[in-house]
Amino acid sequence: MKQQTIRTRTLPNGLTLVIEPMPDVQSAAFSIMVPGGSIYDPPGSNGEAAVLCDLVVRGAGERDSRQLSNDLDNLGVQRHETAGAQHVSFAGATIADKLPETLRIYADIVLRPHIPEEEFGPAVTGIAQSLRSIEDEPRQKVIQELRRRTYPAPWGRPSDGTLEDLPNVTHAAVLGHYERCFRPNGAIVGVAGNVDADRIIGLIEDLFGEWGSQEDPVYHTAPGGPPRDHIRHDSTQTHIGIAYRSVPYRDPDYYAAWAAVDVLSGGMSSRLFTEVREKRGLVYNVYATLHTLRDDARVLCYAGTTAERANETLAVTLRELERLGEGIEPAELDRCKARSKSALVMQQESTGARASSLARDWYHLGRVRLLDEVHQAIDALDVPTILEYVHAHPARDFDILTIGPEPLEAGGR
Repeated sequence: MKQQTIRTRTLPNGLTLVIEPMPDVQSAAFSIMVPGGSIYDPPGSNGEAAVLCDLVVRGAGERDSRQLSNDLDNLGVQRHETAGAQHVSFAGATIADKLPETLRIYADIVLRPHIPEEEFGPAVTGIAQSLRSIEDEPRQKVIQELRRRTYPAPWGRPSDGTLEDLPNVTHAAVLGHYERCFRPNGAIVGVAGNVDADRIIGLIEDLFGEWGSQEDPVYHTAPGGPPRDHIRHDSTQTHIGIAYRSVPYRDPDYYAAWAAVDVLSGGMSSRLFTEVREKRGLVYNVYATLHTLRDDARVLCYAGTTAERANETLAVTLRELERLGEGIEPAELDRCKARSKSALVMQQESTGARASSLARDWYHLGRVRLLDEVHQAIDALDVPTILEYVHAHPARDFDILTIGPEPLEAGGR
């Protein structure tokens, strides 16, 4: 691994800047995470953060919506913005010498957005269309609804909102969401690429140093959904979602947890693909993934099958999850390590991936995990260590959600 240099600076108002100079590349990327995600949507108004995320890039500072888009396009910025659970995030990459001007525009977006009322309707319409597309795609809906049930509110709340709540979102409420939530304390800016760290630090101080901090807004908590649920959908297919507890990214056992899930679902040689799809032909798709919040985590599993074989599919999938504690072959761990090392090499070469990783690490850990540290942690994994984790955190107490013509019988808590 190449030697990494990480620079950090926390402004008096609480905003943290994390920089990784990468002198061997020609690009530079940024990731700006601003508190204001869907956990701050009031009950019955899920969708405020999503609408705000759309509106803040429809004009800012002295630029209207068209001029803002044109100027970013002229700078060659490949960009996107997302509303997540905790943050509204802005990310982009461009040629390194264009980054300072790009960051000046994003300072306007974060600090001086127009949030135009005349654009409110189109923003809501676009989000509603996206939500309706999920209704037509049960493979996506089952995981989204599973998260809403397995995590306590507001952490399982859909970040894009819901069709039920979206009509309750008003332009005034979106303005209030911005004023209540967007703040420097808790905001993180990650920058990676061919940059002068001192120059970027000075620029961020100039752009964001006068941004006034404010108290964290209150969000409302509530229990998640039932551990076993079914959504009726007239179809010849049944979509199965399974969740069980794991450990978050900040936990010392995270890499063992990650490796356990990779053995289950890390490619076409993994347990779920081999046992559920290849040997038995039960599904057209099956996978598991480790989903982590800052202080909580779940393994989320999906299986798509025919309605006739759905009960069998659920039973076999649960058995494979539980069977992991009975043993792991060294070859399975070897494949896991090979995949992870390939991913690390690709991440090292991508300024966008590095900028996002810097901001994400700081949010979860309050520091940056160097790539060498990650590499060493993965290299140190062995079968006894992973099995020790699996035995301490077994696959059980499942939350199960199905979408299809009939509820299923197999499985349970």
